[in-house]
Amino acid sequence: MLNRFRHFWTLVITPIANLLLKLGVSADMVTLVGTVGVSAGALIFFPRGELWIGALVITCFVFSDLIDGYMARTSGTSSKWGSYLDSTLDRIADGAIFGALVLFYANSRAGDSTLMASVALWALVMGAVTSYARAKAESLGYKASGGLAERADRLVFVLVTAFFSDVFNLPILLEIVIWYIAVASTITVVQRSLSVRKQVLADPAGAGLDTPPPPPADPQS
Repeated sequence: MLNRFRHFWTLVITPIANLLLKLGVSADMVTLVGTVGVSAGALIFFPRGELWIGALVITCFVFSDLIDGYMARTSGTSSKWGSYLDSTLDRIADGAIFGALVLFYANSRAGDSTLMASVALWALVMGAVTSYARAKAESLGYKASGGLAERADRLVFVLVTAFFSDVFNLPILLEIVIWYIAVASTITVVQRSLSVRKQVLADPAGAGLDTPPPPPADPQS
């Protein structure tokens, strides 16, 4: 859903990215700083119940995901290493955000809800499995993208509602969104799994793994 706004945000971050390039900052450094900023913003503020501050801090660093990509393309430094680093650190940032929400709901002085802590934990796990399902499918030569809860959607939904639920003292807003993300992520995993299975069944000749055949049985045994 949010991919339609990528062009707009690219125009917004272009001056910042060009300035960083002139200063000699690398795309990998932006990726690393962005991940540290997101993780720190989540783990410092969310568990203490300071949701709106945490959401603002995280948002400031989230755009590094667009900036580093633009910098790599513009400077001609796009590489498999950069792609690997970006994807790996994205998983760390996602884990920090939803892990911090688990701690928020586990805090008796903040969220104080064992149920919501469990739901947030499930959202964290299924978000990771959603990404893994796509990566594993692509490593096998199949496609497994799309679904109800892609990464950008999950992040924007949870950050926006965390901010407004805290500002307007309406915790139900965040609870609804976390429930939605948990359910939608689960459905997305199922959708991607069914998609891969359909592709496998459509190409039975190429569905086997490159494993050596078992050794012949010993006729004397």
